[in-house]
Amino acid sequence: MQYSDKVLDHFTNPRNVGEIADANGVGEVGNAKCGDIMKIYLQISDDGIIEDVKFKTFGCGAAIATSSMATEMVKGKTIEEALKLTNKAVAEALDGLPPVKMHCSVLAEEALRSAIADYYKRMGKDPTDILGCDMDCASCHAHDHHEH
Repeated sequence: MQYSDKVLDHFTNPRNVGEIADANGVGEVGNAKCGDIMKIYLQISDDGIIEDVKFKTFGCGAAIATSSMATEMVKGKTIEEALKLTNKAVAEALDGLPPVKMHCSVLAEEALRSAIADYYKRMGKDPTDILGCDMDCASCHAHDHHEH
């Protein structure tokens, strides 16, 4: 299986690893088939800027690389900008993923959306209005809002 230099770089030197103790948005998603688990922590400012983001991923190299790249891509962005991040954009930023590993980028997108949904819930808002669903399902693939 051929990985790009960017995938290997983000796997060997992942950015934003760890957790945020006082995170105001935490999302965790897992894929039972491959055993990957991703947890994303967000620190969102009062004006909706993602000031800090960290992740913990239990999974393969591609899962770690996509988590790392996704966190890099949303840091400093608004929630609205972060919600526009697609798994395709994450994969492209890594100069591509082998087809069999594309599900890892989907997980990274879902973990991020799950953390944003958690943030809205903590704020007393219904995330369904913003995200189209409440992200409270094991895997949101039943909703057809992902590009494959």
